[in-house]
Amino acid sequence: MKNVFNSVVRSSLVLGLVVLIFGCYSDCLYGDERTSAPNIILIMTDDQGYAPVTALGHPWILTPNLDRLHKESTRITRFLVSPTCSPTRSALMTGRHPMRNGITHTILERERMTLDAVTLPQILKKQGYKTAIFGKWHLGDESAYQPNKRGFDHVLIHGAGGIGQKYDCSCADVPGNKYFDPILRENGVFVKTKGYCTDLFFDGAIEWISERTKAHEPFFAYVATNAPHAPFHSPDTNSKRFKDFGFANGTAGFFGMIENIDENVGRLLAHIDSLGITKDTIVIFMSDNGMSGTGVGIEQEFAPGYKNTNAGMKGLKGTVDEGGVRVPFFIRWPGRIPADTDRGIVAAHIDLLPTLAEITGGEVPAEQVDGRSFWKNLLDSKTQWPDRFLVTHTGRWPTGANPDDFQWINFAIRSEKYRYIGPTGGLENAGRNRGELFDMSADPGQTNDVSSTHPDLIKEMEDFYDSWWKETRPLMVNEDAPMSATSPYWTEFEEQKNRMGLPSWRSLDLDE
Repeated sequence: MKNVFNSVVRSSLVLGLVVLIFGCYSDCLYGDERTSAPNIILIMTDDQGYAPVTALGHPWILTPNLDRLHKESTRITRFLVSPTCSPTRSALMTGRHPMRNGITHTILERERMTLDAVTLPQILKKQGYKTAIFGKWHLGDESAYQPNKRGFDHVLIHGAGGIGQKYDCSCADVPGNKYFDPILRENGVFVKTKGYCTDLFFDGAIEWISERTKAHEPFFAYVATNAPHAPFHSPDTNSKRFKDFGFANGTAGFFGMIENIDENVGRLLAHIDSLGITKDTIVIFMSDNGMSGTGVGIEQEFAPGYKNTNAGMKGLKGTVDEGGVRVPFFIRWPGRIPADTDRGIVAAHIDLLPTLAEITGGEVPAEQVDGRSFWKNLLDSKTQWPDRFLVTHTGRWPTGANPDDFQWINFAIRSEKYRYIGPTGGLENAGRNRGELFDMSADPGQTNDVSSTHPDLIKEMEDFYDSWWKETRPLMVNEDAPMSATSPYWTEFEEQKNRMGLPSWRSLDLDE
């Protein structure tokens, strides 16, 4: 009996020592107020790109709240995504390249994320998180592909790739929808709202975050605005200043949409401060692809010193140049991640899922995920970040075409130092050895092709890409999908109107 007692005592002492050591280690790593399950807010804008933030040097737009977030965050200054909407969104949700999610377009049934994928919210739910999306989904309008079936507990979204969009396929929003007073879908029910779309999505997020905080539940809030995607409609209070400068309505709307986003980011940051959860909450800000063409060029007439508002980069949305895929990436977690710090690594959309999984202790589906965690790089700039090749392809070939015919056109390969741009343009260029290589560290504007002096590197990149394509091609599961004869949002909207009408969505009043 004595031996058993002594054994128990020794075991207890050992266990206590382990707990003490682990506790000290954790406190050293995370600080005195360690949070094992931080709240996560991911804000992603649509078509904003890298440049339109005051802190990043834009000459016209005023973004004091994003500037605050910029200063309070660690920034990954070379964060890369896809050239267009759906591909980036699928990479964030799965941690793997969009084409391996079946996504080779943004419409025509090729925007639907494969049902075989494990998603980020599904991983977080296993860790006890409540999950919600507000805004733009764009990974399939059919029921099986909707976010409530992909790990989200709460859903407030529009359909298709934008409010009011309609294509001859399943991808379509509610008929006649507008940016002001839109009809949105909340947890499967179409609701009539009152207000501007971006304001409404942040209203929904603020209200839901309040509820989760009161319930002491860790949460993941994905706030994916449709702004500043075309059409460029913003509240008059946001666009008037630019119209007074003499900007055309479209450019004034684009700039106004971004300043409206900034106001809403400020509301959200102030709200989490008021809830007392700032130190327990990770806030991430990014965009989904490079900047759309609106606003580029007109500035030359008003300010000759600003010849390019895209931060000196070549390319815009829809291209495989740096300007088509580089976006801001600010991540703030006070007391855990350094503030006002840059990390110059080349990270990408496929890296966010494994990073958040590591932070929260979630299980990464290893065979699915192409990316890797940059969590340790956020904590320590000296952490090694091995070089690798990242593949970009615009996709968007005609429906029914053989994707293999488009392998060697409109693609790029990026390493830490170099960007290789394959032939671009029409199909007649596919297969031609007309690639260009740029040293992005010495030539970020892609002005000097150095391909002639690095033939071995180009061969290595092309060999890698060829193997990558052969592995990826079988995963392009939407290529033979027949066009849907109906648009789910249209038919389901009409069915609800006939059955129950349109309830009104309660807008949040922060003064209550």
